[in-house]
Amino acid sequence: MSRMSSLVCAVALLAGSLVVAANEPQPVFKSSVRTVPIYATVVDASGRLVPALEQPDFTILDNGKPADVTLFSNESQPFTAVVMLDTSASMTANLKLLNRAAEQFLLRLLPVDKAQVGAFNDKIQLSGTFTNNRDELIGALNDLYFGNPTRLNDAIATSLDALQGIDGRRVVLVFTDGEDTSSRIGFKNVLERARDEEVMVYSIGLESEYFNGMRVVRSRPSRDLRRISDETGGGYFELLKTAELAPTFSRVAQELRSQYLIGFAPSSLDGKVHKLEVKVTKPGMTVRARKSYLAAPDKPSN
Repeated sequence: MSRMSSLVCAVALLAGSLVVAANEPQPVFKSSVRTVPIYATVVDASGRLVPALEQPDFTILDNGKPADVTLFSNESQPFTAVVMLDTSASMTANLKLLNRAAEQFLLRLLPVDKAQVGAFNDKIQLSGTFTNNRDELIGALNDLYFGNPTRLNDAIATSLDALQGIDGRRVVLVFTDGEDTSSRIGFKNVLERARDEEVMVYSIGLESEYFNGMRVVRSRPSRDLRRISDETGGGYFELLKTAELAPTFSRVAQELRSQYLIGFAPSSLDGKVHKLEVKVTKPGMTVRARKSYLAAPDKPSN
């Protein structure tokens, strides 16, 4: 091969490698030092999302003591999500509306994001594999079954199982219009797992009326939804009208696109649960982020 031919080949190989690199997903941060990642949502007094804050605008307190920020990004971060929907008997009349609302979340996925969809009633169902194919995910909504009891805790636990071993930001988006009625797993268990495994839980609750075969019953969403969302830094939305479903699913997608990634290296890895508090120094703003973490040498193995 001539010298000129060798040079052409080398240039072609380099160009090909650059194309491959450009199409690869964004890398997730890894470090030899334990870094606690916090995804923070900031809103103003009117509830509008606040973009473009910088690292000095944030303060982190670890068990009440200031922690140095070692990781910061105000750019959109990729995520992997499980969208888990209550398809028990009380939702029968609203299942089409619920599916169309969930579509609004799935349509807003970016190519770097991945998701599964699932349903819970007397059974727990997942679509199978994480994908960024929005058409495939929307089609899977139509294959979800419905049943009678509401296994809310089991559904969250199954979602956490599905997210094990996945790097980066992990999210469970769960919807229900009622209380847990027949789970094998207790709420405390799923709350501690979500906290320790650093999974953000968003939850949407709906008050609804349905006929149970004897009379009209009004359902109320489980109070545990707000608790697990507050603890893990997600959002909780309680709705009174089905017309609010689609805008709320859209809002969750918007929040996930607008969050800040903040990280710090704990000064003490004592194996205990530490309280976390994230503050914004600018007035009139509210920050929502997870409230605790397990100060172990590393996250529990996923």
